[in-house]
Amino acid sequence: MTLALDLMNYALMLAFAIVGLSQLMAMVRVVIGPDTGDRILALDTMVVNAIGLIVLMGLAQGTRIYFEVSLIIAMLGFVSTVAYARFVLRGDIIE
Repeated sequence: MTLALDLMNYALMLAFAIVGLSQLMAMVRVVIGPDTGDRILALDTMVVNAIGLIVLMGLAQGTRIYFEVSLIIAMLGFVSTVAYARFVLRGDIIE
């Protein structure tokens, strides 16, 4: 039984490291992105990575509240990405 728990802990640590690295790579794309579209895409990627980190935290701690938080952040991330892209394309958000 402890072998399965140890394997789960190692997998969680590896997943945290991989998602954290991808978060840093997206942050670099936000900073050096040559175009506004690249920056919007990188911000959306950062939202997805943040959701992944929150879900991993919920798995590591064994609580369900993080899954509800990740759903709320997913909805806010989607709406903010659409609003920012619409602002860049048209100059206004609400017509």
